[in-house]
Amino acid sequence: MFVLSGYEYFLGFLIICSLVPILALGASKVLRPKSRSGVRRTTYESGNEPIGGAWIQFNIRYYMFALVFVVFDVETVFLYPWAVAFHNLGLLAFIEALIFIAILVIALVYAWRKGALEWS
Repeated sequence: MFVLSGYEYFLGFLIICSLVPILALGASKVLRPKSRSGVRRTTYESGNEPIGGAWIQFNIRYYMFALVFVVFDVETVFLYPWAVAFHNLGLLAFIEALIFIAILVIALVYAWRKGALEWS
């Protein structure tokens, strides 16, 4: 039935993973309270009355640090399947992985030189 045999369980898992958030959001919309009073719209900070606006400006370094983290987290996600199937892939896949790692090292050097890794 499937062109790619062995992926039936993956397809089932993908369907279940897609339905769970949809069902959770739908249930929360049905079960939530309907009142929209002024008290419900205020910000709640540990029982203290809010002072000022909720919008504050963060330093760009937080975003840069998070972006560098995401880059290397994605590297791990892409390299893990490659490492699991390493003995079946051959020399070409090894060279491609080296090129991928080289691009990420260049990105790390760039971020380092721009000061994205400096926390102070």
